[in-house]
Amino acid sequence: MASNHIHSAYDSELKFLARRISEMGGLAEQMVSDAVRALVHSDSALAQRVISEDAILDAAEREIGDKAIVMIARRQPMAGDLREIMGSIRIAADLERVGDLGKNTAKRVIAVQGSGVTRKLARGLEHFSELALMQLKEVLDVYVNRSAEKAQSIRERDEEIDAMYTSLFRELLTYMMEDPRNITSCTHLLFCAKNIERIGDHATNIAETIYYMTTGAQPEGERPKDDTANTVGAVTE
Repeated sequence: MASNHIHSAYDSELKFLARRISEMGGLAEQMVSDAVRALVHSDSALAQRVISEDAILDAAEREIGDKAIVMIARRQPMAGDLREIMGSIRIAADLERVGDLGKNTAKRVIAVQGSGVTRKLARGLEHFSELALMQLKEVLDVYVNRSAEKAQSIRERDEEIDAMYTSLFRELLTYMMEDPRNITSCTHLLFCAKNIERIGDHATNIAETIYYMTTGAQPEGERPKDDTANTVGAVTE
């Protein structure tokens, strides 16, 4: 009877970690979406809300980390259970960073209010954020169903976000070269675009963690990359 009680309590603790990860994921998604919307519509009140919500995400990551440490010390898990707990710590850290990137984007809202953002550039940034958030949502769904195949598929699609970032990077540089008055606003947008690109990287990190949690092995091969922004404007022979 005591063994059954211990097993039940352990299952409850694992479910607690999974639930908190899902809650963190939902909040991180919302923060990024709201940050981009605040930027596009110059909504400083919404931007301030995003900035304040970052503290909630930070607290959730600490809670998961503290709970995981206690579970490891008390339960001494092995194999799949240990991967589950360690994976929760890693995923929580990635989601906390996604929240930071949403907060950093929100901080740019006030900076670009004076110069404004053209509708064309706003649409490009919105579309880019939608792609990154779709990847984040998909990987959080995979966290629930634990499909190693889908996790691997998401990992291999990271280059789509990299390619779109490079395209947006080129477009923003073109605007700056055409009219120096665009330099300030476009520079802020470049930082925002990089924040969004990094969200895709964190989604890929989560996919790799899920793959490891599920299979006990690391994904094979190098992560696909198509970010060539560092070569834009470079002189080639």
